Amino acid sequence: MTSAAPFGTVLTAMATAFRDDGSVDPEGTARIAEHLVAHGHDGVVVSGTTGESPTTSVAEASAVLRAVIDAVGDRAKVVAGVGTNATAHSVELARQAAQLGADGLLLVTPYYSKPSQAGVLHHFRTVVEATDVPVVLYDVPGRTGIAIAPDTYARAAEWDTVVAVKDAVGDFARGVRLMRDTGLAFYSGDDSANLGWLAHGAVGFISVAGHACGDQLRRMAEEFHAGDHAAALATYRSLLPAIDAMMGVPNYGATTAKAALQLLGVLDNRNVRSPLVPLDEDEVAALRAGLAASHLL
Repeated sequence: MTSAAPFGTVLTAMATAFRDDGSVDPEGTARIAEHLVAHGHDGVVVSGTTGESPTTSVAEASAVLRAVIDAVGDRAKVVAGVGTNATAHSVELARQAAQLGADGLLLVTPYYSKPSQAGVLHHFRTVVEATDVPVVLYDVPGRTGIAIAPDTYARAAEWDTVVAVKDAVGDFARGVRLMRDTGLAFYSGDDSANLGWLAHGAVGFISVAGHACGDQLRRMAEEFHAGDHAAALATYRSLLPAIDAMMGVPNYGATTAKAALQLLGVLDNRNVRSPLVPLDEDEVAALRAGLAASHLL
């Protein structure tokens, strides 16, 4: 993986569609992937947090990944989320994703258990060495309870298949130092920081708001890289109402992504799995207003 952006520039951590009976809907999930690729994306991430991976089984993860690869695998990079808080479980998911033909693996820091950095490194090494598929490390201490330490990054960057980071730490200076010291490609994992990360050397985004604004994210990246920073800033400003509506509320993530997809006509429901609950009508109205303010509806 020698590209500066090993998995593309605009990716979304995509939702997993569910039927009314709570079962995974592979056809609906494929529609989400097709929608994203038709709107500015050159990559997608399946079975991440927004894909409700903590409440899907190994078999369901297989069905989701198969559906997405079949739908868009010839047009976009498909990265499979395999991170859990159990190393053996993550290894099983990683090997399954490799067998199914994933282009990359998204490996989040083990959550809830709060291991030491030695434990984090052991977890990463065990999963990374289980396949030869390129890996994105996902650093999101707000969800996992711990951040990846610089020394842990340095060790992990020595492994050939660790090529990128999805950063949701929110510290630009830290990220710049890590890029300098490790050579890893950085992806913004926080939609409100997307433009700032480009300015600090990131190669792209792994978004949630991209469910509704992929074309605009693509345009912003192209404007920035063409040197038209004023236009990129204008595009970013235009997206803020949508980003705030999708990411700035307590019940955000899969819930807002699916409600946005329903408003856009991609899905016919906004079903999520407990402990998540769907947006209520007032929340949907607020989301609709945010998307409309960004001219996405």
